[in-house]
Amino acid sequence: MIPREIHKPLRSIQVLISMSHQHSHSHHGHSHHGHSHDGHNHGNTDYNRAFIVGLVLNGSFVLIEFAFGLLANSVALIADAGHNLSDVLGLLLAWIASLLVRRQPSARYTYGWRKSSILAAFLNAIFLLVATGGIVWEAIQRCINPSEVQGGIVIGVAAIGILINTGTALMFLSGRKGDMNIRAAFQHMAADALVSVGVVLAGVGILWTNWLWLDPAFSLLISALIIISTWDLLKDSFHLTIDGVPRNVDERAVRTYLSERPGVVQIHDLHIWSMSTQETALTAHLVTPTGHPGDAFLAETCHDLREHFGIQHTTLQIEVADSNQPCPLETRCQI
Repeated sequence: MIPREIHKPLRSIQVLISMSHQHSHSHHGHSHHGHSHDGHNHGNTDYNRAFIVGLVLNGSFVLIEFAFGLLANSVALIADAGHNLSDVLGLLLAWIASLLVRRQPSARYTYGWRKSSILAAFLNAIFLLVATGGIVWEAIQRCINPSEVQGGIVIGVAAIGILINTGTALMFLSGRKGDMNIRAAFQHMAADALVSVGVVLAGVGILWTNWLWLDPAFSLLISALIIISTWDLLKDSFHLTIDGVPRNVDERAVRTYLSERPGVVQIHDLHIWSMSTQETALTAHLVTPTGHPGDAFLAETCHDLREHFGIQHTTLQIEVADSNQPCPLETRCQI
């Protein structure tokens, strides 16, 4: 701790506020927002089971659906199998990322591997779009040259898919609001359940009308639904990958709050980004000509940023507006 009497000759004082210490020492009731290892590990243990069960069920179903799709000569069924395979790989990526996020920081990785959850979501979105492109191509070929489809098999297999995908989605239901990985898993499984409903409708339509074009037509509809649901995931994950301000944080509101703090006359070099799909970080330079405002000021500021804006990891640099030592980032990073 630097004594208050000697802080004025310094150009700035950089203070790192560790939110994990605040939670574990002062705010036990809010440990789920910080780095409480007990609560965090417990939650991941529950989702570990969900990931394992989801991978086993959906992996088995992909093999069954693909085999019966070939047997029934159904592009819709094969398309749904391809989509489900993409989701199996997506679940695997999300599960691996959820494990990597828990790795402790090191001298080389000072934030740990927290960003891996965002990268997994981004890769998952790209893979889904590429796989969907193959489905669209095959469906177009079948539209040009339709072939016989066994509607009964299509209906039976897709009905099993509805049960498996719905059950898997429900396992991720409770955590979908707090983690992009969990939300992506839930959305994909829920979408798969709806897609399987579409496959059932295609099979029923073929049995009633013998219109073979219904199969590739529903395949194109399925692909459109996949692209629509995946596009938002791609945009959101890319946004976080390049350290964009999280969509649930209002940068202007944060800037206004900091500028209205007692003694603060200017703010610059403000950055807000996602360290992972669950944790938001902030750094900023606060200019306080009257001197360093004290630890209570910093603790209150970090508490308010956490409670009102969902920012868990805050680093503030205090500057006293010394004209002989101007901050080099003041004009370069002004927004």
